[in-house]
Amino acid sequence: MSVNRCMLLFSRVQHRICAISVRNKNALVDGRCGNVGSITLLKDPLPGPVTSRRGVYSNSSSRSPDTSLFVPLSIKSDVGGDWAVGAELTQPLDKSELLKMLNKFYKRKEMQKIAADQGLDARLFHQAFISFRKYVLEISTLSADLHIILNDICCGAGHIDDLYPYFMRHAKQIFPMLDCMEDLRKISDLRVPANWYPDARAIQRKVIFHAGPTNSGKTHHAIQRYLAAKSGVYCGPLKLLAHEIFEKSNTAGVPCDLVTGEERTFVDAEGRQAEHVACTIEMCSVTTPYEVAVIDEIQMIRDISRGWAWTRALLGLCAEEIHVCGEPAAINFVTELMYTTGEEVEVRNYKRLTPLSILDRAVESLDNLRPGDCIVCFSKNDIYSISRQIEIRGLECAVIYGSLPPGTKLSQAKKFNDPEDPCKILVATDAIGMGLNLSIKRIIFNSLVKPNINEKGEKEMDTISTSQALQIAGRAGRFSSIFKEGEVTTMHRDDLPILKEILSRSVHAIEIAGLHPTAEQIEMFAYHLPDATLSNLIDIFVSLSQVDGMYFVCNIDDFKFLADMIQHIPLNLRSRYVFCTAPINKKQPFVCTSFLKFARQFSRDEPLTFDWVCRLVSWPLVPPKNIKDLVHLEAVHDVLDLYLWLSYRFMDMFPDANHVREIQQELDSIIQLGVRNITRLIRATETSAPPATDTLSNQRRPGPSPVSPRRVRGAPKAQHSGVEAGQLDQSLGSRLVQEGLLTPHLLRQLQKEWSKEHRREEGGVKLVAATLNNKMKGKKRQK
Repeated sequence: MSVNRCMLLFSRVQHRICAISVRNKNALVDGRCGNVGSITLLKDPLPGPVTSRRGVYSNSSSRSPDTSLFVPLSIKSDVGGDWAVGAELTQPLDKSELLKMLNKFYKRKEMQKIAADQGLDARLFHQAFISFRKYVLEISTLSADLHIILNDICCGAGHIDDLYPYFMRHAKQIFPMLDCMEDLRKISDLRVPANWYPDARAIQRKVIFHAGPTNSGKTHHAIQRYLAAKSGVYCGPLKLLAHEIFEKSNTAGVPCDLVTGEERTFVDAEGRQAEHVACTIEMCSVTTPYEVAVIDEIQMIRDISRGWAWTRALLGLCAEEIHVCGEPAAINFVTELMYTTGEEVEVRNYKRLTPLSILDRAVESLDNLRPGDCIVCFSKNDIYSISRQIEIRGLECAVIYGSLPPGTKLSQAKKFNDPEDPCKILVATDAIGMGLNLSIKRIIFNSLVKPNINEKGEKEMDTISTSQALQIAGRAGRFSSIFKEGEVTTMHRDDLPILKEILSRSVHAIEIAGLHPTAEQIEMFAYHLPDATLSNLIDIFVSLSQVDGMYFVCNIDDFKFLADMIQHIPLNLRSRYVFCTAPINKKQPFVCTSFLKFARQFSRDEPLTFDWVCRLVSWPLVPPKNIKDLVHLEAVHDVLDLYLWLSYRFMDMFPDANHVREIQQELDSIIQLGVRNITRLIRATETSAPPATDTLSNQRRPGPSPVSPRRVRGAPKAQHSGVEAGQLDQSLGSRLVQEGLLTPHLLRQLQKEWSKEHRREEGGVKLVAATLNNKMKGKKRQK
């Protein structure tokens, strides 16, 4: 014990010296002391400012982090060993005196100022103090040095400021990031992303920008150079585009592989890699050398979710020639970005190959549709409604929207393009803007309002941008189609002047490029903060990240959504990160549930076999009977996509990718069958829906109506109640009123009479059901 006492006394002297230093520091803060002797609290000098053509960027390393993201850790309250020696050396502490002393310490402004210099802002200081006070008052046995200091202060032998070193020791235990803040800032420094790719910086690349509108041949010229090269890589935004280049290249006699998140196809029978590869942009290699690289749709470099992939490709591809294709609005930005790498940009401008005109009249009625028309909607509900109304008029239509499998999209496109097929109308979302070659004569915007995700990750309804309008309108009159001129208009008269104004504006110049933290950066963060969750690590990373004016950190809400979903599942950090980068549709409950089951099975180190997947999705599946069944089949297709995506990251745990791909192809055929009969599915859905109780004079049914008033933007949609009364009013009643053959008063009378008749029919059905029920009960009693 004597040795322990000596060590404690020595420790006490050390802490007293430290406390004196703190009081000297207080004097410096208050201006009471001009010299603190040998006590120096200088930080490392900051690096100089970053320069660019845009000017000088302020160094953001001094930016205060968002401390609301710092989650305090819990401290163990029980201690063992000789910790009771503090009480033996002094005396037991009075809890009430301790509470007064601690509150007095908290009110000391000097303490808060010094703590702020150590990264403890007002929020953290308060949280740390609450935890420290609870620790001191509730723990059964304090450490000897803290006990002695508290006793000295209570007895008047010490100063209240002597608590500061112990308070900071506790604060750094519950907020470990305080001790490594500078290291965390260096890890999250994203100011010079060009330096992340040493292989690309080791060569002098030639950058050619092919700029022009849709249907100008810009991508065609870049692909011709790609095919002529000894080796090349095509980087596109969609699987459909990668497939198209893959097929075009092999058809031209240039062996080409296909690499997407869910698929690897090697043309060589023995699996050797070809010199050319077509891939989705996230999958491109930044270490493989190529002669030519093609980056398509470069304007997506500013996309708030995927922009990082274009930044990575543009800065990192190791190719002698980089051919960039996209809107002219990106020329200046790409030129400036290449200035940071010392590479010059050659610009080649292209003009549209066929004329595109804006019509002076809106379509107004589905009776005015013509062969080659494409009605563009921004919701699946509108697609269902319009396709149903087109069928009522005796016409056939093809349907394309984003959540359909690629094979189904191609099947519907082929049906629409086939001159021998009676299908001459296309109803689609803006999914047609990229990746599909369609023979469209006229683009008809059913609406100009589209749901978007803003910079904060929030969903909002907004008028489409000029860039989006041009991308969609440009699909009309493509050079390779049977229509040599394109037309664009709107369904509703009120929208036409708005569309003209949108298309007359110049496209906003691109000014920023997206970035995203890598797995290696997050692992380094986790080394310093081993107890933080992955979601919290990402939040802290973004909070501390330093970017200059040319870049932004992409939205990571989807990543965090998945991270929170599987946080309770025991996974190592790298596996957890990979799972959270999986491209899933979080709006689909079945997909999210399956994702969770995948992660749980993976954590048990149990391979996800083909039989296990079949049980999960209830394979085999049958053709859909209604829209709900079709939506579920689309979700199952997404689940199989997720399996294939994970199978290329964890081959041993997802071993049956080939079998899963086979049933996915079968499922694609089932979905194609459902989409070909989509109007029948809509009818089945309408029949099973509850009858209407409101009249169309008060509420409008979903979808466009030839003459009915427009739905107020932002107003809730009416419930889809079937075709019996609603469709009568939309397809026949409205036209009769418009043509003067029926007055609105008579129309309302007819609706009332129909409703009464419908209620009588319902009453009769209920009476029959009750009679049958009574008969069944009577038979049971007789038995």
